[in-house]
Amino acid sequence: MLILRDGGGIQFDDGRSKSFEELLSEADPEDELIQPYPTGPQSYGTPAVNFDPGRFRCAALFKKMYGANAKEVESHLTTVPWLPHSAHLFIRITRVNGVDRQLEAVSAELDQLPPEDKKYVLKPGGTFSWRPIAGSDQLSAHSFGIAIDIDPAYSDYWRWNTSDDHGKLIPYKNRIPHRSVEIFERHGFIWGGKWYHYDTMHFEYRPELLQPGN
Repeated sequence: MLILRDGGGIQFDDGRSKSFEELLSEADPEDELIQPYPTGPQSYGTPAVNFDPGRFRCAALFKKMYGANAKEVESHLTTVPWLPHSAHLFIRITRVNGVDRQLEAVSAELDQLPPEDKKYVLKPGGTFSWRPIAGSDQLSAHSFGIAIDIDPAYSDYWRWNTSDDHGKLIPYKNRIPHRSVEIFERHGFIWGGKWYHYDTMHFEYRPELLQPGN
């Protein structure tokens, strides 16, 4: 049992063996950890089929931490500067678990990148949005104010590059520089470009998946 700050609890492992689709829709906290998120120079190859570390999310746990509905999540949001010396923008992100401080640190480091790398992050695609994942009933990480999409103009998404997920392998595509990814990872954010069902604009705060040795 996972004991929460409010005294409640969530079953850590329900003991069930789940299909990939069930892991996406019915994950418990233990399921979130079954695919180790890779880091380092060797972690940028084409992901194996259905290797999606971080996509298995226990909705009950996320709702307890960040808010059970849009209004609750919004009550925890704050505004942080985004690339203050380059983009001069402000974005909304949750204060829970210090996500705002970590994203502000990411922003400061990205602001120091050379122009050829900085162009990918100057125009973020969005942060908080209470909505389901495309093609799913499951809430997006954006619903909890813990995710940011960088510029969609330079990004790739698996649904854009295949018409039949079940009929053939999904061709992998990425244009985001590894240097930018590593800045996010140093501050607890995982990258959707390391998923088989890739989403290269997407970063979400999941420090529990970024353990030494992964």
